[in-house]
Amino acid sequence: MILDERNEFCDAVALNTGAAGTYLLGEQIDMTVARDLGNGCAPYLVITVDTLPTSGGAATAQFTLASDASTAIATDGSASEHFKTKAFPISQMAAGQVLAAVKLPMEGVEYERYLGILQTTGTAAFTGGKINAFLTMDVAKWKAYADATD
Repeated sequence: MILDERNEFCDAVALNTGAAGTYLLGEQIDMTVARDLGNGCAPYLVITVDTLPTSGGAATAQFTLASDASTAIATDGSASEHFKTKAFPISQMAAGQVLAAVKLPMEGVEYERYLGILQTTGTAAFTGGKINAFLTMDVAKWKAYADATD
């Protein structure tokens, strides 16, 4: 998988440790103008767990690829949402786990100038943990399977 430093949102970025709510994580990508990122050869959004998350309770995390007209992407629901993961319970977030590896959507909500990742925390606050989130043209999804021949 080839990574471009300018297409990284989070590189071992700590999960927000605030109470239940939505938070902007890491860096934002300035596309200079609103663009159709999914047209042609669509890049993939990849979100992985870097460091095992911890919580004093039963925290859940949901991640959203969002865009907005300002670099401080809105966390109040007014940002344009392009992709949202399921809510992951802390018990399902192991270090190295791929939480998402999806092509950017070509249809739907138009992209605004700034693109970023939002973390929505549910139930209880996180006390630790880090994630990676980035765009790439090729995803490392190779998996070995049994031969099934004797």
